[in-house]
Amino acid sequence: MPTLIQSASFQRSAVAGLCALAVLASGCANMSETQRHAAIGAGVGALAGAAIGDSKKSAAIGAGVGALGGYVWSKKMADKKAAMEQATAGTGVAVTQTPDNQLKLNIPSDISFDTGRADIKANLYPILDSFAQGLGNQPNTDIRIVGHTDSTGSDAINNPLSVNRAASARDYLNARGVDARRMQIDGRGSREPVADNGSEAGRARNRRIEIFLAERAVR
Repeated sequence: MPTLIQSASFQRSAVAGLCALAVLASGCANMSETQRHAAIGAGVGALAGAAIGDSKKSAAIGAGVGALGGYVWSKKMADKKAAMEQATAGTGVAVTQTPDNQLKLNIPSDISFDTGRADIKANLYPILDSFAQGLGNQPNTDIRIVGHTDSTGSDAINNPLSVNRAASARDYLNARGVDARRMQIDGRGSREPVADNGSEAGRARNRRIEIFLAERAVR
């Protein structure tokens, strides 16, 4: 049975977590998506840690887990990253581990989609084939595919185009045996450039899709 001291400690940790969430809710507008997820996760994790351990230490541990978005970087994830690095060597695809333990593939337009089109280029087939391999043995993973465009054209064109590009990649992976229920798609239009849209080289970098693979922590 918890003591009065433990109960008071829990209340302090819970209040701290709630305060953190309130501050984050008002300040997240200027953060990137990854920063928002990590920051909000930290507040949620602090509450979880307080509930589990009723101590400052547990609240701190909970905040650390929450900051990672509840994802883990297991040997399977490390092996998948190594396999994708090998499969994409020399293609221009960037394979990275994000701060919140997701495997990210940044796939530029020269091997993914022609300008103004959402049908997959042949160059992308082997990359998606390699990505699909072995995912049946990782049922505790989620996949998110995000499409992007450059600033050429209006939002009325770019927004649906970015979604359609993500949908094409999802449909291809589904045809290769990846459960569609594990995949989410999103389109950001031209809202999240990674390069200057004032040059052709910059616009080419902005026309891309990003594929994220995340393994959920087992609770």
